[in-house]
Amino acid sequence: MREARVTVLVLTHQRPAELRRTLAHLCRLPERPAIVVVDNGSCPRNARANREAAAEAGVGLLRLSRHVGAAACNLAVAHVRTPFVAFCDDETWWADGALERAIEIMDTCSDVALVNGRVLVGPEQREAPVCRRMANSPLDRAGLPGASLLSFLPRAVVMRVAAFREAGGYDPRLGLGAEAVLMGLDLATIGWHMLYAPDIVVHHHPSPACRHPERRVMLARNRLWVAVLRLPWGDVLREARQILRQAQAEGLAGQVVWRTLTGLAWPFLNRQVVPGDVIRKYRGWHAEPERGHAVCRGRMAGMH
Repeated sequence: MREARVTVLVLTHQRPAELRRTLAHLCRLPERPAIVVVDNGSCPRNARANREAAAEAGVGLLRLSRHVGAAACNLAVAHVRTPFVAFCDDETWWADGALERAIEIMDTCSDVALVNGRVLVGPEQREAPVCRRMANSPLDRAGLPGASLLSFLPRAVVMRVAAFREAGGYDPRLGLGAEAVLMGLDLATIGWHMLYAPDIVVHHHPSPACRHPERRVMLARNRLWVAVLRLPWGDVLREARQILRQAQAEGLAGQVVWRTLTGLAWPFLNRQVVPGDVIRKYRGWHAEPERGHAVCRGRMAGMH
């Protein structure tokens, strides 16, 4: 049997039943990937259930003592021995042939860091609206075999392990939300390309918990922090106006402002503005209303 070239990392938190369903799908994939469950700080009872599910499926398990958000991926990728890593969580799984196709693209295009798949939601397999927006990206394709991206959906990508490590992984101070916005800017700064491939399918069966207001507050705060970290001040102000306008419409403006200000020292002290060519991409990405922002917000809510 050929050695696996991709490791699937399955992030989970407090959902052992969903994890079992996802593992059942992943273990049937024809690519026979290596699979590792990353328990992101589940309670002891659910941690035991997750351990049993992983053992029954014959896959690896990495348990964290507390929930660290997207930074759990950093700890997991540190253990990966394959050149590619595919991310999902206990609500998502890759379709047959998706991983092989993503690897084929990156084998052909050595400057592509990641391939974002097309997300089909629920048993009805409705295409997630963000996919249409990614497919219609205003960025120059630059000869890529797919639409060029500046951000991505963190639980619906196959990525080069080398690119993930070169970008420094996900910043732990962001927790969950907008982590792909920061990494996308940093990957583009390094010189990597990111693309969307609609023939690569990811299934997503979301939990009702994904609509919790706290998630939206953290996402807005993180987008503001990322803007301060990487963008010129004019772009920071434009981003802040749009984010706060949206937060006000949702009745969350006060919480967003408070959460942003209480931690604002970190992005100020670590501010490194991205180069001009990346700024131009960023402005093109946001050129049409809701397009770029929809993708930047696209950390499919509820995906741990």
